[in-house]
Order: sequence, then structure tokens, then C-alpha cells
Amino acid sequence: MSGGLIGAVPLAQLLGDWPSGGGAGSAGSRALADRIRLLVLDGRVGVDVRLPAERVLADRLGVSRTLVAAAYGRLRVSGHAVSVRGSGTRTRLPAAPGAPPDRDQPAGLDLRHATVPASSLVPEAAVVAAEQLPRYLSTSGYDPIGLPELREAVAERYRARGLPTDPDQVLITIGAQHAIALLTRVLLTRGDRVLIEQPTYPHAQDAVRIGGGRLMGAPVDSRDGWDLDALEQAVRRSDPTLAYLMPDFHNPTGATLPADGRERVLAVGHRSGTTVVVDETTAELDIDRGPMPPMAGPDTVLIGSMGKTIWGGLRIGWIRARPDLVRRLAHGRGPGDLGTPILEQLMALALVPRTDEVLQVRRDQLAATRDALLPALRARFPAWSVPDVHGGIFLWINLGAPVSSALAVTARSHGLVLTPGSRYGIDGAFERFLRLPLTLPADRMPGLVDALGHAWDAVDRLVPIDPGADLV
Repeated sequence: MSGGLIGAVPLAQLLGDWPSGGGAGSAGSRALADRIRLLVLDGRVGVDVRLPAERVLADRLGVSRTLVAAAYGRLRVSGHAVSVRGSGTRTRLPAAPGAPPDRDQPAGLDLRHATVPASSLVPEAAVVAAEQLPRYLSTSGYDPIGLPELREAVAERYRARGLPTDPDQVLITIGAQHAIALLTRVLLTRGDRVLIEQPTYPHAQDAVRIGGGRLMGAPVDSRDGWDLDALEQAVRRSDPTLAYLMPDFHNPTGATLPADGRERVLAVGHRSGTTVVVDETTAELDIDRGPMPPMAGPDTVLIGSMGKTIWGGLRIGWIRARPDLVRRLAHGRGPGDLGTPILEQLMALALVPRTDEVLQVRRDQLAATRDALLPALRARFPAWSVPDVHGGIFLWINLGAPVSSALAVTARSHGLVLTPGSRYGIDGAFERFLRLPLTLPADRMPGLVDALGHAWDAVDRLVPIDPGADLV
């Protein structure tokens, strides 16, 4: 939304954790300007929005007023802010002042979303669904729980993966994000604690906050995986109501929780009465790891989706849970939506039985992209730590310096739209990290690496990169 104002508290929340100290000429003012600029470019802070007064924001962030003044000055120089007498400092877009943020995004590669192109089977499924639709036109069309045939098809998919499942354990949703939001809305009361991995899927964090939950982090790393001792201590100390986990090809690190770790987490959750919510949206996208059975216990809730396998434009997901919880969730949908569209459910019904066929194509595509991208990144950026990945669609890179936001801003002038690592942390941490998706075709990897190289060189010219430096 354009116009209006943003207070110091909500802006500080968007900026995330911020180190104190630093003078006007330090990297701190540049880093603060970069983060505010990125919020405007991404539309999270609107155009023509009045920023907080320098003193007020400085007090909130715990930095000097001189640093904030210098950051605002940088925004004015770059054309992303303007000072208006009597109106303070207001955000702008240099290409077209007052225009929606999307106009400022370059033509090129948008790498903020790890999305796959539609499966070649989607058009055929649309035809089949259209042929079946007349059977449902005499109904209201409001379906809060899902077509019985689709619920059975999803249940059969779980059975094929080794998890006995009945249709009454399945609720069809409008994608995985809708499933997460529905679970938080129904299961949380304001102030409930929620254990969530750090880093993690940003919109899961958003859903928990909207649901009134208090986030507590459990660390996970692309190389070492989950710190299970820290996770267990956090659960024992705080007794969270929910734990949201992605044990297969974790977003964004790409890590997989091994079988013994899964058993330990489920046991900890059971002892504490914590409902463990397992996001399986990328669980079957293995390249050379091999399949693993679903992470499920008697009270575990599983979330699935067609978005990362079939197509993001097909807004179909599901929740697998106890039958009583499925009924409770269906009843709780009313305030947010009136049900999952029938036509898209019919498309999903035609596609779910062909999941293995789709997955084989996806695995081949992901393997080709991974095998082209990883060696190219390591050759071009020897200072970066580029992990091996064995499946999924995420690559979590340690840049060696806390400049992720600066790189994301600079990359836009080189045709790349990136999300900085800070977006994946509870308090804006992970400024040393960058997530890249593996969903582009392999033949586009040389262009991607070349554009990243130009952006990285530009960042190094602006902020000489010292791997030991902090953004203060």
C-alpha cells in the first residue's frame, strides 16, 4: 500500500535484529540503507510512506542518530527516499516515483521463489477436470474438507510411502501455506510458544505471528543438520504448543533429518504434549538421497502440496492428521475461506495417481541444474561455502561476510531479484547467507553465475568484503 507512515516498532520488526554501535561513515549506515531499500523494492514497505524520525528509529534499534541520518541520506542519494518539509523522510522509487514496487524490478531472473514450471500433465488434467465438473454444478461448490475421491487418492499416496492412512485423516487445502495458516489459527491461542527451525520458511514464521504465537528457534545447518540437543532443551524449557519442522530437504538449508533424529524429535514432542507439524512439500524431491518414509507419530500433523512438484499455480495442498483434528480444522475454515475450489480438486484427482511419473522428470531436472550450478559457483566464488545437496530445491550458501542484503540490492541492477538471508531468520539473522533455488533449467546456470559475479564485484567495490567484519 502506498502512502501513510510506518512506526519505529513495525519497521524494526521488518529490519530484524540489529547490532548496536557504528558511526555515520561506517558500514552500518550502508547496511541499514540497504535493508530499508530492499523492503521498499519488495513492497513490504510501501511507496510514499513516511519513515520514523531519525531519533525515534535510532532509539528503537539501539544505534546512534548519526547512523540513521546517514542511512536516510544514502536512501535520498539513491532515489529511494525524499525529504519533504513538514513530512519527514518518505520512501520513493527512482524509476517511477509513486509507482507500485514491481515496476522497479528488472527484467531477468526472479530468484525469490523456488518454483517449478508446470508439469506437462497439467493441461491434460484440466481437460479431464472440465469434463467431470458438470457432476458438481448442482451443489453449493463450498467444500471445506475436500472431495472424497481426492482424499482417498492422497491417503493412497501415503500408504504407498509406507504410512497407513484413511481418507478421514485427510483435509484438502488451498496449498501448503493455507494449511500452515489454518493450523496456527485453529491450534494456537495468543502467547502460545511455537518451536520453529532457524533458518526457516519465512511465510511459516509470518503465519505463526499472525496466529498470535511466540517464536522460539531451533538451529539447523546445511552441513551439520539439526542441533537436536538444543532442540530438546528448548522443548523441555518452554513446552511449546506447536513445533513446525521441515525434515526433508529443509527450506532453506536443504538438510535432511536422519531416521534416528526423527524418532528423537517425535519422542520429545510426545513427552511435552507438543503437536509436531511436519511440512512435506519437498519431501519426495530426492535426487540421489533415496526415498524416506514420512516422519509421523500418532499425533503428528503432516502438510503436503502439489506446488513444488506439479505446479505452484495449482493451489492444492492437504493436511494429514487425526480424524477429530481434521473435523476441527474443517469447522475452523469459515473465518478465512469457504473451501477448496472444486475444479482444482478435480485436476488434482487426475494428477495424484501420476505423482511418480512427475517426480522422475523433476529429479532429472534438479540433478542437471545442481550438477551445473555447484561447480560453477565454487569456481567463480572460492570464498563462498557452497554445500552439497542431495535433493530438494534449495541451496543455502555462506557468503563469508555479512553482506546478503547489500548483494540483494546490488543484484537488481544486474537482472537478478534475490532474497537476503535475513528473511529466513526470526530476528533478521543470517546476513552471511543467500538462498538460491535449483528450479531453473541447467542451461541458464552460466548466465546466473555471471550476473551474480558482477553483482558480487559491485558489492566488494562499495563495501570491501572482510570475512571477519560485522555490520555495525
